[in-house]
Amino acid sequence: MHPSHAKRALVTAVVAALLAPASSAPAAAAASAKPVSRLAGAQSVRRDLPEPPPADVVRKELGELTVAAPHPMTGYSRSKFPHWITQYGTCDTREVVLARDGQGVIQDEQCRAISGTWYSAYDGKVSTRPSTEVDIDHVVPLANGWRSGADEWATAKRRQFANDLTNPQLIAVSASSNQQKGDQSPDQWAPPLRSYWCTYARAWTHVKYVYELNITEPEKSKLDEMLDTCPA
Repeated sequence: MHPSHAKRALVTAVVAALLAPASSAPAAAAASAKPVSRLAGAQSVRRDLPEPPPADVVRKELGELTVAAPHPMTGYSRSKFPHWITQYGTCDTREVVLARDGQGVIQDEQCRAISGTWYSAYDGKVSTRPSTEVDIDHVVPLANGWRSGADEWATAKRRQFANDLTNPQLIAVSASSNQQKGDQSPDQWAPPLRSYWCTYARAWTHVKYVYELNITEPEKSKLDEMLDTCPA
């Protein structure tokens, strides 16, 4: 071998040996990292609750709802609306909604959200601690559903109502706004952000329409007022 070629080969071998530990370190670290599972698309696409029908459709639905006095709370218990149920694997309804409504959501191997950012459409708050700052709200609260006719349902239908990912019934919001809302109807509580009234009224009305739940006269009047905020 020509002396210059031998020298070049020796230098190449030394450089390769020096770089080998550094280049293999990230791979070793990745191999030992705790596994993380993610919902497909949850990191880049923010979908929020399923889109309710447009205002003109919802107004027709509102007109078809039965106006009646609230049913008594006799016998009510949240346990009669089983939640949160497993949706797939180790993911329950709460974790599915957290991943759906958040941005940059990362879940651990048990499907629990461990990081991410959540914007609350009710009050505009931004949260980064899902375990303490974010609640999954039933747009039509379970107790309101009970007073509106769910007291006559079988448990299977109440389970569906409490875990409904198809209709606009579940949304991730700030824990404080969810606590302020409680089980109140729109005439008793409305989102502090008036800009969300249109979506909220459309969602509330559509859920009641889908499940054939009753409304009260004050509730209907407030929903009409909130739907008036929708763009013409």
